Amino acid sequence: MGNTYEVIIVGGGPAGLTAGLYASRARLRTLLIEKGIFGGQIANAAHVENYPGFPDGISGLELGELMHRQAKEYGLETVAAEVYGIALAMGGTVIETTEGDYLANAVIIATGAEFNRLGVPGEERLSGKGVSYCATCDGPFFKDRVVAVVGGGDSAVEEGILLTRFASEVILIHRRDQLRASRLLQERAFANKKMAFLWDTVVEEILGNERVTGLRVRNVKTGSTSTIEASAAFIYVGQRPNTDCIGKLLSLDEEGRIPTDGRMETEIKGIFAAGDIRKNSSRQAITAAGDGATAAISAEKFLIQQ
Repeated sequence: MGNTYEVIIVGGGPAGLTAGLYASRARLRTLLIEKGIFGGQIANAAHVENYPGFPDGISGLELGELMHRQAKEYGLETVAAEVYGIALAMGGTVIETTEGDYLANAVIIATGAEFNRLGVPGEERLSGKGVSYCATCDGPFFKDRVVAVVGGGDSAVEEGILLTRFASEVILIHRRDQLRASRLLQERAFANKKMAFLWDTVVEEILGNERVTGLRVRNVKTGSTSTIEASAAFIYVGQRPNTDCIGKLLSLDEEGRIPTDGRMETEIKGIFAAGDIRKNSSRQAITAAGDGATAAISAEKFLIQQ
């Protein structure tokens, strides 16, 4: 097969791009396949303050572009394509894409995860302008403001508690009359004077022109609608790991993520996973980058031993 590489990376977020940088610097012939824009989820962030080396912050889009440029300078090859299958074959692993098939001696899966959307008017338009899926990333921008959190599980409650460090009030909106979060988190949330709860309620629209100014909500029991004022809407209605291309090649955990060891190696020798797709990921750009570096170093060692 002409399209043969020592390392193929699937996914162009911080994990994939860092893996590409490390593998290319190791003089391995490396291909990175990405169907969208480089940077992954972080590309949606208007301003990233917690990535080391940028004391004034940087836009997520620019950070992704810089990581891509740096990796390319060391020889990383990239192709814009969607991967629809990964299969073991004689001599390596076949990566099936919309631009043809590629053969890899080692594979790094860094396809990440997508936040579930509410699918309501205003959500996409105001993404990065008050609509956020990461309190750790964006909470500090809303110091002394009222913010809303949508969801009732562990992530929603935990991130809501975190937001009380910055916001003047955190309104948690949940479609049921009780939380699904762990009992300990619930106790902490109910004891926090900055948290308020809107039960039996769903969001019908996120309001604002240039930035979020409020939410239009509906009580599912009474059907009545109302508007609440808020400067941000943090949405936690689940995440979907991007594992469609994996099929039944690898075992997944209960969340649909790929278990790995500390070397980022999966249950199949020569196949590694890094970033948000990996079980127990911290789901931060910096830790994803660390995963990518580890995966590339492990892939190099694997290839040397062959």
